[in-house]
Amino acid sequence: MLAALVLAAATGCTVTTEDPGYVPPPPPAPMDQLEQAALANPDDFSSTEGVLSFITEDRTIVCSLTSARGEHVNLPYETNSFTDLANNKLAIVPVAHCELARYPKPAHDDVRDDCAGTSLGYLGGVAFLTPDNATYGECRSGVTQMEATYGPNGNRAGALAQLPVLAEGRNLERNGLRCSAYNGGVACGNVSAGVGFFVSPERYELISRPENAAPPPPAEASKTP
Repeated sequence: MLAALVLAAATGCTVTTEDPGYVPPPPPAPMDQLEQAALANPDDFSSTEGVLSFITEDRTIVCSLTSARGEHVNLPYETNSFTDLANNKLAIVPVAHCELARYPKPAHDDVRDDCAGTSLGYLGGVAFLTPDNATYGECRSGVTQMEATYGPNGNRAGALAQLPVLAEGRNLERNGLRCSAYNGGVACGNVSAGVGFFVSPERYELISRPENAAPPPPAEASKTP
């Protein structure tokens, strides 16, 4: 023992041992994560002009910071009507859109649409953020594109398989909206408005602006589709 102490003193080495009683601090709240985490280089995630897209390292969530015209979202990996001439009269709004390969069901209070009385169901697996609102779920039949690619029977191929990975703990920002891969999922939000969501294969959370808070200034819309 004495020899070990003499050796440590002579070499300047320190010996560390794990504290069996140490409890790591909990992860930050989603909006704190979005405000504090370092920003990644957006050029590494620009698959289409005006769109930043990424997939999580475990291939369970894909997200885009993009734009929407009404219900038409500009997603580079899905067929959409964003650029149709008939939709040019609609305002362009910055949005964040995430899809999950595995996902929880929407809570009853979070169902936002009766799906026009059709046979379609309001299903989970999609989270959507505008500058002043966050929702979870959508009217659809079948699976999400992410589920078709990385779900239990996914083909592990196609456009989603080519997207860059956003490293755990890093943020992306576009037009005032941010997304961060952290805590086993993804948080997206408008930090200045206090509005956002967190999604993971096990759970989701919708974050609303406090009722007594002043409304945020309008986010700057993209000047390009």
